[in-house]
Amino acid sequence: MCSPRTSGEDPDHVETLLSAEWELPPILVHRPTMRVVDGLHRLRAAQVRGDTKIQARFIDGTESDAFVLAVEANIRHGLPLSLADRKRAAVQIIGTHPQWSDRRVASATGISAGTVADLRKRGGESGNEARIGRDGRIRPVDSSERRRLAADLIRNDPGLSLRQVAKQVGISPETVRDVRGRLERGESPTPNGSRRLRTRQHPLNLTEPDLGHALDRERLAVLERLKADPTLRLSEVGRILLRMLTMHSIDGQEWERILQGVPPHLYGVVAGFARDHARVWAGFADHLENRATDLAAGVIA
Repeated sequence: MCSPRTSGEDPDHVETLLSAEWELPPILVHRPTMRVVDGLHRLRAAQVRGDTKIQARFIDGTESDAFVLAVEANIRHGLPLSLADRKRAAVQIIGTHPQWSDRRVASATGISAGTVADLRKRGGESGNEARIGRDGRIRPVDSSERRRLAADLIRNDPGLSLRQVAKQVGISPETVRDVRGRLERGESPTPNGSRRLRTRQHPLNLTEPDLGHALDRERLAVLERLKADPTLRLSEVGRILLRMLTMHSIDGQEWERILQGVPPHLYGVVAGFARDHARVWAGFADHLENRATDLAAGVIA
């Protein structure tokens, strides 16, 4: 079955399509099996109207590839897939495309790479020696040596961007970001390397004297300048960005107060949300750094 939607047909969505005044995109059909990959609700709406024809686009390839296309199509438009459906789709794609990286599966299913990694572990998938990323490049699963090379580059030239280090070493910019963060914390660049073990609870680093407070003051000063920038202040998107930056620019003591206020039974849930949001911000930062690099190179006019 090519469709990742397990809840079946949604009558309300069919009704919405029946009243649509815009032209609906063609349905996708897997030519070898003649199964509808994307557009079951559009097909049902056409049947209700009594239409005898519907625009369709045929795709070839294996059924497993058709399933991936169905998932990607359903998370891009139309009635969104539920989180449960997206997770089930990720499990199926891990099984049919074990060579794909966690980030590539995540990109196809609309969930985080961390969630994909958890699903892969639960399924007992040992993984290949190398996996194919979203950019089509093959990277080793055990990237310890590449992480150490990235660490050497960062130490020798701290001014290199994430993208520049990633390109030279052959790992993702997100992995480079993790390596840089580990070096800043005095840890090994590899997750399984030696690191300071935390045997007791520590306050957030932001509440430590001098350095944390100096960083807070500097960050708040930059934020005030951003608030005065008319290109941000006078646009809707700019104001949204400023509100988001302000919300996350609280001082270390406030972070500590929030940390202590989380109920113990919600530690795992809140931590999951925090990590997911951190990945979103990290991806956002990567896009900005990539654009800055392209702009400096003259790629963006």
